[in-house]
Amino acid sequence: MIPPNIQRRSALLGAAGFAIGYALLPGKARAQTAAPRGYVLGPSEGEHLIQRGGNIFIKADPTKGSNGLAMGTQQVLAGVGIPVHRHFEMDEVFYVIDGSGTFVLNDVRHAIEKGHSIFIPKNAWHGFENPDRELLLLWIVAPPGLEAFFREVATRPGIAPTPRTKEQLNEIARRYATEFR
Repeated sequence: MIPPNIQRRSALLGAAGFAIGYALLPGKARAQTAAPRGYVLGPSEGEHLIQRGGNIFIKADPTKGSNGLAMGTQQVLAGVGIPVHRHFEMDEVFYVIDGSGTFVLNDVRHAIEKGHSIFIPKNAWHGFENPDRELLLLWIVAPPGLEAFFREVATRPGIAPTPRTKEQLNEIARRYATEFR
């Protein structure tokens, strides 16, 4: 009879050997990646971009291990708004962290303020108007893609924005399955 401690050791070594052998099979080593690690970010942490004068902080996206969604915060300065647009492949959720204004969903106007939650299914036209107050929004999109659009149209802090026509903006937006009216 084999003592229990040797049985356990043999089982562990056998399992480890199987896992290593499986990982080394042709084509399998590339497919195995470490599981994403969780993290905690403060309000001004994350990838920092500037769009129409407001701060965007990308908090989660595929570059940080989140393959199924992207998340960030967006500051929309008073009087700036977010033009009406739609996403062909992404569902989107907003949470109003602070401020107030009007949210437009498929041409229906909704008053919004701090604490409101907004769900936008893909292909729905939507935008924000905030003539009097700044908005601070939390956004989440699934699947990811909005963060890549922001990286292309927004700028890094300290860099002057690139002026674009509506046609130029839509040309970029279409690469990310988005269009503006």
